Amino acid sequence: MTASDPERARNDPRRQTFLIGCGAPAPGTPTPDLLGFKAYNLWRMECVGLRVPPAFVVETGFCRDYFARDRSAPPGLREVLAARVRDLERASGLTLGSARRPLLVSVRSGAPVSMPGMMETVLDIGIGEATVPGLLRLTGNPRLVWDSYRRLVQSFAEVVHGLSAQPFEAALAARIRDAAVASLRDLDFQGLRALTRDYLELFEEQVGKPFPQQPIDQLEAAVVAVWASWEGAKAREYRRLHALSDDLGTAATVQQMVFGNAGGTSGAGVAFTRDPASGERVLYVDFMFNAQGEDVVSGRHRAPDSERLAAILPQVHAELRTVADHLEREFRDMQEFEFTVQDGRLFLLQARSGKRTPWAAVRIAVDQVDEGLITEPDALDRLAAIDLARVERRRVVRSDATRVLGRAVSAGAGVAVGEIALDAERAQELAAAGRAAILVRENTATEDIAGIAAAAGILTASGGRTSHAAVVARQLDKVCLVGCEALAFDLGHRRCSLGGEWLAEGTIISLDGHAGEVLAGAVEVEIEKPVESLRRIADWRVMARAA
Repeated sequence: MTASDPERARNDPRRQTFLIGCGAPAPGTPTPDLLGFKAYNLWRMECVGLRVPPAFVVETGFCRDYFARDRSAPPGLREVLAARVRDLERASGLTLGSARRPLLVSVRSGAPVSMPGMMETVLDIGIGEATVPGLLRLTGNPRLVWDSYRRLVQSFAEVVHGLSAQPFEAALAARIRDAAVASLRDLDFQGLRALTRDYLELFEEQVGKPFPQQPIDQLEAAVVAVWASWEGAKAREYRRLHALSDDLGTAATVQQMVFGNAGGTSGAGVAFTRDPASGERVLYVDFMFNAQGEDVVSGRHRAPDSERLAAILPQVHAELRTVADHLEREFRDMQEFEFTVQDGRLFLLQARSGKRTPWAAVRIAVDQVDEGLITEPDALDRLAAIDLARVERRRVVRSDATRVLGRAVSAGAGVAVGEIALDAERAQELAAAGRAAILVRENTATEDIAGIAAAAGILTASGGRTSHAAVVARQLDKVCLVGCEALAFDLGHRRCSLGGEWLAEGTIISLDGHAGEVLAGAVEVEIEKPVESLRRIADWRVMARAA
């Protein structure tokens, strides 16, 4: 709270905001219920000396008020945002809307419970015609500036106004074709500037009014869009699957932008402190150079640069290992964390207990007891919701008849056998009929959550191991293969191609999550159980009952 008088504080809308990393301890006692787990953990990371960009949090009560007012922004919202932006400006030395030293911010959701990828984020807020020249002078990087501007325009169309990405993707494809380059990453700043102009025209055409140029207008609209995403279809389905209350609401974290798209020593990534599929204690990283975080977690792109990160930026890779150790000591559990590297400098954007398979949950609990990180009762509490009798891994029994159709990146171990389903609805239909489905898609998208939950396995042409949809699939103990470059689609004829062979929807295939392979037909499997770990857990239970 910012007022000392109790009555004034109760009537002050700023009572529902909280500062992180702005140079002085924020007043009040934060809790996940108020800040959401994302911002609460951000605050904890800052408290233990990890590098996080300065931020303020519009707490969950504002979101509940928004819905109580029939989706109308609470009174005084703009004034609250403007007051807290001034705190960010003092911390950063930049100014929102400045023509000389502009501040850009992101707006991120954050429920009191972790809901990866189920709500919306808007990045690069604050860029517009008035701030482009100042950002060009400030960064000396025209590609960064125009890339950030075009991202904001498209994000605003999709997240704030609920429009399809298709017109923007078509404009992008046309610019790539005209420039005779392979992908967006190969467009120079002139191509990105032209693409931004295309996007601005598309925005006005699709929305019916020009793109908002005032940064405070952008910020207010983004915060409201984040609240609205609490009632989006994928968020509602996630809460249904995990028996979460609809009344929690989401916070909105407004944070100074750091730029992973700033060039060859910048990038964005997601890391797990242990392998979330097997539980092995290894750093598990997806990374893209010259990219922003949404590129990694959206499922629309591959994340091909994890091995190159250690070779090109060894000091950053070493720092990630140190961060992983710090996070496990602080949170006493395996963590998933998102990070950005700007010009060779590492920034942490969030951390949360990592979603993991039941097999990994068993191994991590046992290992962390042995490491002295948690106690045996802690481990039993953590495993209480898991049916240990059903914890197993399935492996393919290979034979001369085993035929590999394609290879991909494994995002979840095990074996899945089922009929090809080319959309979430078909996967649900098959599951309702008692038939196993393999959901085969262009990319991993959280919009497919109902199909992911219904399917036995997921196969995608694009995406990475740490995209939000892959994380959800792994938590649901689904076999998931991503980034299958040989996969192509002919949705008009309801078929896909693998290894040069067209496969109609309904064809039976198998996914080998251990080898990262797509196999023809149904395969024979063998079952493996973590016998020794289960024996130790049974012993702990006996001792707990005797105590």
